[in-house]
Amino acid sequence: MNNNIDELRADCSVKQKKGLHFILASVIIWTAVLIIHISPLSAEQKNLFTFCCSTPLMPLAYMLSKIIKVDFQNKDNPLTGLGIVFSVSQIPYLLIAMWAFAEKPDSFLMIYAMIFGAHLLPFGWLYQSKTYYALSGIIPVTALITGINFSAVFVAILMLCFEIIFSLCLIIENKA
Repeated sequence: MNNNIDELRADCSVKQKKGLHFILASVIIWTAVLIIHISPLSAEQKNLFTFCCSTPLMPLAYMLSKIIKVDFQNKDNPLTGLGIVFSVSQIPYLLIAMWAFAEKPDSFLMIYAMIFGAHLLPFGWLYQSKTYYALSGIIPVTALITGINFSAVFVAILMLCFEIIFSLCLIIENKA
């Protein structure tokens, strides 16, 4: 049975290029978040628009999957549904971000970034990826340190840099 699961995971890794399309979509989203946070809007407006930025994730990932030739649905593999569960599992944690949105608007982006980073952990298992494992720990810790010591703009810059590095690492992993 273990070999069968490993084969299914390998199939997900190859056909879905370790989720590269989603990480590339995240580059676009974090670019938009950075633009929002360097604008003269109020903290509440910036946070609201940041929430809105994540809504096009699926359509962006789908569009990018066509460009980089990823099997977006990979219907033949039952572990594809597990990837959806991994993504949806972060929704309850967004309640913490919603609390920060109302009660600690200056901490909102830091918390949002920490949630994003932490949700990557199970994808390390699914895609057999050291990059996911590493960044699932590094992103929340550095977002926390950056968010405590600097403004949200720096958190957005940090996240954009991480997403670019993440994309490059996945490209390298996919070639290996």
